[in-house]
Amino acid sequence: VILGALILAVSGIGSWRIMVSMVLGAVAVAVLMNLLGESLYPDQDHFIKVPWYYQLFMGSFLFAMAFMATDPVTASGTDLGKLFDGCGIGAVGMVVRVLNPAYPEGVFLAILIMNMFAPLIDYYVVQANIKMRLARNV
Repeated sequence: VILGALILAVSGIGSWRIMVSMVLGAVAVAVLMNLLGESLYPDQDHFIKVPWYYQLFMGSFLFAMAFMATDPVTASGTDLGKLFDGCGIGAVGMVVRVLNPAYPEGVFLAILIMNMFAPLIDYYVVQANIKMRLARNV
């Protein structure tokens, strides 16, 4: 899967921005869940006790990162939007995986949720660029 991700990123078919930001978003939320989970759920023994780096290799996280989240049709189109999109997929995927032990594979659900917001993310990124260019010309 990692070799496939590298081939997609180097060839430009898959966005490396989505891949990298998805890993960073997942790591940030997994670390946060590990820190908060010990105090919030001391008697439960599910994904909260799993180290953050295991979360990246469990289930289909890497497959979803390389082949599903980088879909050029449904993902964000702007460069900054791809960073937000990937980070959101990683974060939402970890929240679903960790807080809902009945649904241990939340990455695909996170992809669907964040792809639903991709046009909105792109809209706000483009509007911010328009405002910055107008402010520069005035």
